[in-house]
Amino acid sequence: MSQDPPAAPAPAAPSGDPVGYLFDLERFGIKLGLDNIRTLVEALDHPDRCFSSILVAGTNGKGSVAAMVERGLRAAGYATGLYTSPHLVDLSERFVVGGHAVDNAALAAEAACIREAIEALRRSGRLDRPPTFFEATTALALSLFRRRRVEVAVLEVGMGGRFDATNVVTPVAVAVPSIDLDHQRHLGSTLAAIAFEKAGVIKPETVVVTGETKPEALGVLRAAARERRARHVDATAEVTIRCRLRDGATRVDTIATGHGRYGPLTLALNGLHQVRNAAVAVRLLEELASAGISVPRAAVERALADVRWPGRLQLVEAEPDRRVLLDPAHNVAAAAALGDYVTAVFPAGLPFVFGALEDKDVAGMLGAVGRAATRIVCAPIRSRRACSLKELVAMARAARPDLPITAAESPAAALAAAWNAHPLAVVSGSAYLVGEVLQEIGNGRRSPESTAASG
Repeated sequence: MSQDPPAAPAPAAPSGDPVGYLFDLERFGIKLGLDNIRTLVEALDHPDRCFSSILVAGTNGKGSVAAMVERGLRAAGYATGLYTSPHLVDLSERFVVGGHAVDNAALAAEAACIREAIEALRRSGRLDRPPTFFEATTALALSLFRRRRVEVAVLEVGMGGRFDATNVVTPVAVAVPSIDLDHQRHLGSTLAAIAFEKAGVIKPETVVVTGETKPEALGVLRAAARERRARHVDATAEVTIRCRLRDGATRVDTIATGHGRYGPLTLALNGLHQVRNAAVAVRLLEELASAGISVPRAAVERALADVRWPGRLQLVEAEPDRRVLLDPAHNVAAAAALGDYVTAVFPAGLPFVFGALEDKDVAGMLGAVGRAATRIVCAPIRSRRACSLKELVAMARAARPDLPITAAESPAAALAAAWNAHPLAVVSGSAYLVGEVLQEIGNGRRSPESTAASG
């Protein structure tokens, strides 16, 4: 299954622009099946066979876990690749080699190769329709990682699993940090149905590390591992973490597993929900030894304390005396985690700038943030899949009659309105919105820099 289109849509590009060609594929939307990506990867002479792959699937936390695992592998001395989605501001964010996003020239060159392969397959009749945007970018990532002589690639699975384009690879290990309700239109309306789709990335006789605790979802993951003779590692049962939230950061005294002890350290990613993600990352890094990938204790600690994952509970100084707390929180579970964090660090609550796509549970998300929100300023999003501002305001007022609900004509105007109430505003509801705000801050004000959260 293909993933959502990018968070910040690119302007129309000249027909000769290979990156613009990729964006043009967005019109093919989301498509079930692996036939196209398999055909494309075969035409590229199977670049995925030139390095070891790790797949990180699930609902929430998969990007954080993927980033932690890549950081640990890089700290251990491996040549790494990291493929994630969606991007926030620039397409190059999706393709990271050795800790750095690919430069524009290399991205364009690789995109040209992908376009040439697609057009040749179309002429020969081997592709009866063009691939989706996500299928093409997945092929690009695999080709780029081969060209850059990556040893281990960490691939964040898109919205699904079983039919996701990333499932074309045969991974040495899989992680599934969580299963929650999201993308029900494509994945099913129950946790069990969604877990079944996510579990599709578990391959025979590999290892799968999970962080899920809900019985309905965990049972499906366990059954899938058992059926495929994959070794299941339950990180929540096998890892003990002693930690506390202090000044907005998670201070970890010890992380203990059956293989080692780590800490003391401070998690680089904010929020107590990152504790479970850290447990999954630690156990995955330990289990890679069975695949001949050794990660020493110091590298595991670097994975947790030195990772960067922008836009997720990221506090940014936008201008003098004006700050923004960014977090997509695009489903109910993620919104609840955001609400818990804001309530713990800013007990009086904060104004929220909020935007969402049309298929999201707006009422559930706004309800989940609870008393963390003191008011909601609805903002439009530049996406064909965005909820209209009128509908968004109506749903927000129905969901939160206890709060002032207003609307603004742009994310920048929404920020200004929120700042009138408090010098720190939360931006949430969609990666698209977070990307637009990051771009606004970077282009019109100071470049964004993470700062320690404090109340």
